[in-house]
Amino acid sequence: MGALQSTRESKKLHSKQALARAAGRPYDPDRLVLFDTLFSHLRAQSLPEVAASAQTGITRENFAFFESYFSNYIEGTTFLVSEAEEIVLQGKIIPNRTEDSHDILGTFQAAMQAPWRDQPPRTADDFLHWLKSVNALVMRSRLDKNPGEWKNENHQAGATLFVTRELVQGTLREGFERIQALEDPLARALMTMFVVSEVHPFKDGNGRTARLAMNCILSAAGQLRIIVPTVYREDYLLPLKSLSNHADATPNVRAMVRIHSWTASFDYAQPRSKLYQTLQRCNAFEEDLKNYSLVFP
Repeated sequence: MGALQSTRESKKLHSKQALARAAGRPYDPDRLVLFDTLFSHLRAQSLPEVAASAQTGITRENFAFFESYFSNYIEGTTFLVSEAEEIVLQGKIIPNRTEDSHDILGTFQAAMQAPWRDQPPRTADDFLHWLKSVNALVMRSRLDKNPGEWKNENHQAGATLFVTRELVQGTLREGFERIQALEDPLARALMTMFVVSEVHPFKDGNGRTARLAMNCILSAAGQLRIIVPTVYREDYLLPLKSLSNHADATPNVRAMVRIHSWTASFDYAQPRSKLYQTLQRCNAFEEDLKNYSLVFP
């Protein structure tokens, strides 16, 4: 007991979990089982490569705009596309919606600018710092959510209890080991997204942070980033829950490969108004998930 509390020598400890706790980096062992499930599945897969086609100029701007728009919409921060354009491209803050406006602006900036866009962390320490910095950027106006700080209380979504606050940093470090051990960029990206989503290290903004972390890996590898449109919300979230609750990685990987292919189906160099119309025809903005589903252009 003294060794576990770091008041005695740790040489009597042998298990990895006990040694991690004694070193001040305790982790959630149940999450590591899930991480290893996804890791094994990803390592056994032959994943498609989708080369980046929206790297510079208007293509990069258009892509980042819709990436940030949908990433916020899926979390309940909703705007008309015209309102989002005023916020992101004209710097206009919507009256009475200052916090929401800064959410989408921060997400857009992270999708456009280094280091958040394309400079992924190389070490576990860098990983923790990167996550805190991007969450601080996205949530900067929500001071009540402690932007960029690890959560100070435990929380859950429905029946899912996320990693307890004292185990956040240690569990992220363990997740990062698995991220780095994967060679395929898409595999690393999907592993990153799940690790952050599953740990839920912040009081708010975890989904947006997770998707930005995923896309940073892809951009650094010269692969196309992933957009998750409103109509794909349940196709995205339900496989994550299946992985969390039933240790089944297949639906998650299948869903993400499909939406990656869908994201690659558009011409991001065309005027934003025409791109918007094409996305509309593909049901991207639909909230009625019973009557609408994702359509490829």
